Amino acid sequence: MCDHCVTAAGKAGLSRRKLFAAGAGLALAGALSTSLRAQSAAVSGDEALKRLVEGNARYVAGNLNERDFSAGRAARAASQAPFASILSCADSRIAPELAFDQGPGQLFVTRVAGNFVNQYGLASLEYGAQVLGSQLILVLGHTNCGAVSATIDVIKNGTKLPGHLPSLVNAIRPAVLAAQKEKPENLLEAATIANVRLNVEKLKRATPILSQRLAQKQLTVVGGVYDLVTGKVTLV
Repeated sequence: MCDHCVTAAGKAGLSRRKLFAAGAGLALAGALSTSLRAQSAAVSGDEALKRLVEGNARYVAGNLNERDFSAGRAARAASQAPFASILSCADSRIAPELAFDQGPGQLFVTRVAGNFVNQYGLASLEYGAQVLGSQLILVLGHTNCGAVSATIDVIKNGTKLPGHLPSLVNAIRPAVLAAQKEKPENLLEAATIANVRLNVEKLKRATPILSQRLAQKQLTVVGGVYDLVTGKVTLV
C-alpha cells in the first residue's frame, strides 16, 4: 500500500474514531439531561423544600457537600432541570446556591433588590414552573435589607432617592405600610417579613400559569428570611 493510502486510511480511521467518540459523548449528555429532567419531575414541592431546609442546615453547620463543579457540565449544557426556583434579593451577601448547599443546575434563581415580584421576575418564575418543571418557589428575604430600609426612610422621613431607585421603594412600600399598622418593636424586621409574605401571596394569585399549577397541586410557594449573621433561613 502506498504511503498516501496508509495516510488516508489512518485519517479515515481517526475521523471515524472522532465521530464515534463525539457521538458517544452526545448520547451520554442526552441521557444525562433526560435523567435530570426526570429527577426534576419527580421532586414535589414538599420534597424540594425539604432539600432546601436540609441544605441550609449543612451550610449553617459548615458541613457543605464537596462537589466537582465540572461533573455533569456536558449534560447541563444540553438541558437543565432545577428542582426549586428562588426569588431572592440581589444583595451580594446572599448566594442562594451556597445558602442551600446546592450545585449548578439545581436552583433556578431570579434576583432583584427587595425580592419583590415584577413582570420580568414573574415571567422567569413562570418559565421555571411551566417549562423546567420546578414545583417549588421560595421567596427569600434577608435581615438588614437595604431596599426595605430605604423604603422605611422614604416613608418616615420623606427622603428623595435618585434615578430609578424610587421604583424599588414603590414596590416595597405596601409591605412597610402593612407592617407599620402593627406598631412593631423592630419595623425593619417586621417589614422584611411582611414583604416576603406579600410577594408569596402575589405569586400564588398570579394568573394564568402559577395560580393554575397551584390549584392542580403542581406548585408550592413559600417564603423565608435569611439571617446574614448566622446564615440560617427561617420560613415565615
